[in-house]
Amino acid sequence: MKLHSTPTQQYQTVTGYENDWIEINAARFNHSLIVLPEVPPVHWMVSSFEGLQVTDFAPIEALAPDLLILGTGQRQRFVAPQMIAGLLERRIGVECMDNQAACRTYNILMTEGRKVALAVMLPEQQTIQQGD
Repeated sequence: MKLHSTPTQQYQTVTGYENDWIEINAARFNHSLIVLPEVPPVHWMVSSFEGLQVTDFAPIEALAPDLLILGTGQRQRFVAPQMIAGLLERRIGVECMDNQAACRTYNILMTEGRKVALAVMLPEQQTIQQGD
């Protein structure tokens, strides 16, 4: 899905998404990402919701947003409180949504000037090998 452009070109804005990719300022990414308005997108080393670990949230904690919008894939899932305890201790709010809702919500909050982070989980891309 393509999203409408807004006058926020100096910021990192979600400009499109599908189930297996996300577009930030018209650049397409096929891997999980952490996105903040004023920081270039960061590759997030998460390949699935089931594989999430407490340490996966350390890069987000280091960026110190006020709110994390967590895109959990094609459907909404909720992380266990112990997984995000470090974020909550630092008063970083966490909202879990499916990826599409997370992208839309991030754009809205970002344009309102909020210090928001988007962490979106995308499925690991499978490489097809010839001769198998």
